[in-house]
Amino acid sequence: MATSSFTVGIVGATGAVGQELLRLLLERDFPCERLRLFASARSAGKVITQGGQTFTVEEARAGVFGDIDLAFFAAGGGVTRSLAPDAVAAGCVVIDKSSALRMEPDVPLVIPEINPEGLRQHKGIIANPNCSTAVMLMGLWPLHKAFGLKRAIVATYQSVSGTGAEAVRELEGQVQAHVAGSPIKAQVYPQQIAFNCLPHIDTFGPDGYTGEETKMAQESRKIMGLPELRVSATTVRVPVVRAHSIAVSAEFERPVDLAEARRAVSEFEGAELIDAPENNSYPTPLAFAEKVKCGVGRLRRDTAFDNGLSFWVSGDNLWRGAALNALMNAELMIREGWLKPKKG
Repeated sequence: MATSSFTVGIVGATGAVGQELLRLLLERDFPCERLRLFASARSAGKVITQGGQTFTVEEARAGVFGDIDLAFFAAGGGVTRSLAPDAVAAGCVVIDKSSALRMEPDVPLVIPEINPEGLRQHKGIIANPNCSTAVMLMGLWPLHKAFGLKRAIVATYQSVSGTGAEAVRELEGQVQAHVAGSPIKAQVYPQQIAFNCLPHIDTFGPDGYTGEETKMAQESRKIMGLPELRVSATTVRVPVVRAHSIAVSAEFERPVDLAEARRAVSEFEGAELIDAPENNSYPTPLAFAEKVKCGVGRLRRDTAFDNGLSFWVSGDNLWRGAALNALMNAELMIREGWLKPKKG
């Protein structure tokens, strides 16, 4: 991508995902003629340096999208609802990280290795999947293609960076307080996260499932094109800084051959097979932080399901589940000629 022809905006540029987007845009040589950074009014005027370039943050508000071809939204659902329609009206294509519009029927929810056709069907807005959904499907999709997925029971091990930079600081501060013998304070999470696990991500619904757990089921159905797919998820926050892991037990339509399952994963462009547990070789969040692919391992026949398979997957939530997925969608649209600059 050497041609610099797009004017690109990042809304929510001072947050964790916004910062990763900025870094990846520069590192992957995205064709930017101009790059504008937006955030809340209190962050306007802040100077950010990345990749040897300096940017001044502007206030994200209606009326700023007139010259922007592509805007990455990474600022939460409220900002998306208030500003994305204005961006689209100005002729800007929006790729949104938030959950605000994911389940809208006319908004494609896209992982480029799974359902890229959705990128041609957008009406101005493309949604990015939830981080836990994206990581899980890097392992589940190639197995579905091989054996036909019926249902899945999953448990997540989600890093604190999924909550944001303040959660990372809280984890680090609690560890330091523990070492120093000082009182441990919990502000970001309802309970201490250091040396602990919290089965509580998002709010609890009337059915006892959290919003995060519901998202995993609903989004998987939409992305995979399986409206009747049954998914039961338990989402857990763990004291890991970066990268999510997920334990999956799945039942398939056809008998599962382990050699064929390993081959399906290894040939899928979104996954890296690491499956030699006898040699202590399996994916971990540390190993897959800042990696493009997700690691899949611990493949074994499930003993509770007919035609069942269990496996483990680890992937970078800030990349595969957020910034990188959004950027890869944009890169694919440009390669295929589905996204062109307004001035062209």
